[in-house]
Amino acid sequence: MRYASGVLVLEARPSPFGVAVTAEGVPRITPVVTLSNLPPASSLGRYSTYVAWAASIAFGDEVRLGEVRNGTTRLGELAMLQFRVFITAETTATPSRRSGALVMRGTSPSARRLAHRDVLSPTSPGLQRGETSAISDDHTAHAALGAVPTASGEVMWRVPPMGNLPMMPGMGAMRPSVGPYLPTAADISRVPLARPREVKTLADGDLLELDAQLVRRTIRGRTLLMFGFNGRYPGPLIRVAQRSTVRVRFTNHLDMPTAVHWHGLRLDNRFDGVPGVTQDPIAPGATFEYTLTFPDAGIYWYHPHLREDIQQDLGLSGNILVAPAARDYYGPAHREEVVILDDLLMDDRGLLPYGREAPTHALSGRTGNVFLVNGEADYRLAVRRGEIVRFYLTNASNTRTYNLSFGGARMKVLGSDVGKFEHEAWVTSCVLAPAERYIVDVQFTAAGETPMVSAVQSLNHMAGNFFSERHTLGRITVAEQRAVPDLSSAFATLRKNVDVAADLARYRGAFQRPVDHELHLTMRARDLPQAVRTMLQGPTTPVEWNDGMPMENWIATGREVTWTLVEPKTKRENMDIAWRFAAGDVVKIRLFNDPASLHPMSHPIHIHGQRFLVLRRNGVVNANLVWKDTTMVAAGETVDILLELSNPGRWMIHCHIAEHLGTGMMSVFQVERR
Repeated sequence: MRYASGVLVLEARPSPFGVAVTAEGVPRITPVVTLSNLPPASSLGRYSTYVAWAASIAFGDEVRLGEVRNGTTRLGELAMLQFRVFITAETTATPSRRSGALVMRGTSPSARRLAHRDVLSPTSPGLQRGETSAISDDHTAHAALGAVPTASGEVMWRVPPMGNLPMMPGMGAMRPSVGPYLPTAADISRVPLARPREVKTLADGDLLELDAQLVRRTIRGRTLLMFGFNGRYPGPLIRVAQRSTVRVRFTNHLDMPTAVHWHGLRLDNRFDGVPGVTQDPIAPGATFEYTLTFPDAGIYWYHPHLREDIQQDLGLSGNILVAPAARDYYGPAHREEVVILDDLLMDDRGLLPYGREAPTHALSGRTGNVFLVNGEADYRLAVRRGEIVRFYLTNASNTRTYNLSFGGARMKVLGSDVGKFEHEAWVTSCVLAPAERYIVDVQFTAAGETPMVSAVQSLNHMAGNFFSERHTLGRITVAEQRAVPDLSSAFATLRKNVDVAADLARYRGAFQRPVDHELHLTMRARDLPQAVRTMLQGPTTPVEWNDGMPMENWIATGREVTWTLVEPKTKRENMDIAWRFAAGDVVKIRLFNDPASLHPMSHPIHIHGQRFLVLRRNGVVNANLVWKDTTMVAAGETVDILLELSNPGRWMIHCHIAEHLGTGMMSVFQVERR
């Protein structure tokens, strides 16, 4: 008899976001199984059919996926992290439990990392079996790296906090190959105390004075020197009308050069704020005037585009809320809340230093352990029962991807980076990769306290397994008094946006055409310690929600790691890629995140000055389109986008993980005037 065989494809479920997960951060997938040469089930005994199952690695928590046969079968939704899939012969297609003969089984790719754990020494995790370490890894060695600052004011390295993750032997006395940087002041008491965000409402033609300066903040009981726009945290919330024009006179009071990028705006290229591409760096003490135009309604933000890993992380970010020209652009809501999410990496002494000459955390990016919502470590909001709050959400973190929900409160997504979705959709959580924005309506119907939570499934790189993390970012207090007027009926309706459909109709003819350009996302490394390379063996998860190897990631800098955009046709990479277009072109680009790279992880890819549509993910058609400027490309994923090129000039495309941008993952393309 010929041997039966099969292939199981784990297809991501449709989602308005770059990844489909539950409110707890568990991936939502559709298993698609293709089988051949299965004999009649009756040939194996008193059986009539075959049934597919999924279970945990230890064959617990079994879930029946459905009946299968020779050929291709799409099974029911599966929400598991590390699992086995197996096929049994059964007497019925709908058994309540597995009891028949086991015919086939397979293991999920996420569980293969458990094999990586098996090659490590059980007594000295992180070393290959048989290896020994001559370097101490105890915390006395950590302390020897010094405090910040020393009595002389010199900044010294400190080992990053490990949380509940183990440290690999041989790592304790290691430190990055670059010098440490933190802002300093001769007299910290003379540094101005940062103030909460202010709102700046600008009319057409108005001028805003903006500066970047050193500020003093107290977070979690620690006094920190940070940066601020106009001495605020975050920077001023700029409110403008669609199709207006304003000017911003920016002055740099930092100790390093900078520039301001106006993220998502389709503006004049010379005001895009990219040193070396659209302008010279703004030196300390210098001034530059930007002219901003707002063709699109929605939520945008601004931040530095020079050493983002330092300047943005230290507080230089702010939002722009562009009010739509049409009054009924969105459905009704009781109020609007503009929320910017961020995180900081701190220990009991304060901020962990940054790399002076090049970024640290060059593998997975710098993930913080203290969460900030609008610059506050304890965000609070008071609402009435039944109130509908429209949240304009921005992820300003260097690296972290959030999975945001509101204690089970009903939530629907309205829009993203550069406009509204074709149709509104109910969601259980909102996934925001770095630099992404989403607009969601939330109705709070239960009196009491509702948490704002980011719940994820984090990875322990050492053990190769996952653990749940729930981070409470803030709290919403819901009063007994009911909100007036009652907007429940309007909230319960999912609107179809005919204006969006009409706009997209011009582009639908290009959806099926061949790909014009392709980019592969990968990395290379040199001179990494062997202990770090060992941790990179084996596959990883599509989305890296946490820093699962804090020491190894910290040790790797931009001197050892280069993240790359590679054009496979020409073999050119990063700034050597030479794309040229004409204004008015519409091009199809395929982004492939190479799972065979040394450290595959998700990348939020941002394109300046234009807008694009995400057409397909791994060949699955996107049935709810929205204009984007940033999209997540998960590890191993292929994403097809349609890029509208309406804006002449030299524009950037890059990964928005600040440490990946700072280690090379960027390119420039030219759009010529016709």
